[in-house]
Amino acid sequence: MLVRAALRTSRLSSLATAQRRLASSLVFLEHKNGKLNDSSLNAVTAAQSLGSDTAGIVVGSKSDVDGVLEEVKKIDGLTKIYTAASDSYSHSLAENVAPLLASVLPAKNISHIFAAHTAVGKNVFPRLAGLLDSSMIADIVALESSGDVFTRPIYAGNAILKIKSSPKDKFKIVTVRTTAFDEAKTGGGSAAVEEVEAFSGDASTKYVSEELTISSRPDLSSASRVVSGGRALKSQENFNKILDPLADALGAAVGASRAAVDAGYADNSLQVGQTGKVVAPELYVAAGISGAIQHLAGMKESKMIVAINKDPDAPIFQVADVGLVADLFEAVPELTKKVEGAKA
Repeated sequence: MLVRAALRTSRLSSLATAQRRLASSLVFLEHKNGKLNDSSLNAVTAAQSLGSDTAGIVVGSKSDVDGVLEEVKKIDGLTKIYTAASDSYSHSLAENVAPLLASVLPAKNISHIFAAHTAVGKNVFPRLAGLLDSSMIADIVALESSGDVFTRPIYAGNAILKIKSSPKDKFKIVTVRTTAFDEAKTGGGSAAVEEVEAFSGDASTKYVSEELTISSRPDLSSASRVVSGGRALKSQENFNKILDPLADALGAAVGASRAAVDAGYADNSLQVGQTGKVVAPELYVAAGISGAIQHLAGMKESKMIVAINKDPDAPIFQVADVGLVADLFEAVPELTKKVEGAKA
């Protein structure tokens, strides 16, 4: 009995090892205007942590693919880069991109596909999961080498959930919280490039237009410094007048709480929090933000948090590394002068 049990355990262990060896990962490499989205590098790191072969796929119009391909080829650790070029992929519509990915995974023996938990990833991957009849595993912060156990935050980051995907799911469809993984290194890549046949299915959705907020400041999602404002700024004019000079002095991106966005002080693209963007910069300055749980979920992983609020009992001070109880209309301009003076 003991010998049989030992043999059975050994066989199961060997089978699990073989499955891990056969497993391979694919990373959906997001890009725009000929430039790779840095968040995709975090997804590459997550995929590589499985220890299996990791490939990337670039999808877009021919000019888009050609424009970003040289940058993609420099990513370290990718064994192959698949490309799919068609005008129908120009704007990453889920209705067009998901059928393509659904055809590539079984054809290339891919077991795991990863993407950054961005607007594009959150749009394409649920549809892909539906097409493949597999569970969607969203916003992970860790994964085990077995490839079927993942960790993700729930309840605005106040609890951590460890989940095991069903053995019935042939494909693991995963989006990655970018702040939880380092960016993959670039410069030493030498992956071969293989073109796959464009396939978009019968999509009834058509791209019409988009309205973008253009800014010369760093991208909020990947900025090393962020200056955010809350409802205490009282108006859009004050928001811009008080925060912009400090952001410019620090070379920082500008963010906002949901309350400030709802009040019309800032554009929706600047919202930080559970229903906005999740950031983890080296420096996060929160001016006039009370620290609601939804906001903390989007910035509490920041390396240095500086809070300015006239309410000494504001929850933001519980997570802040440096706190200043003061009127932001006086403190922020003074801080701006100090920073500008130090740079002079």
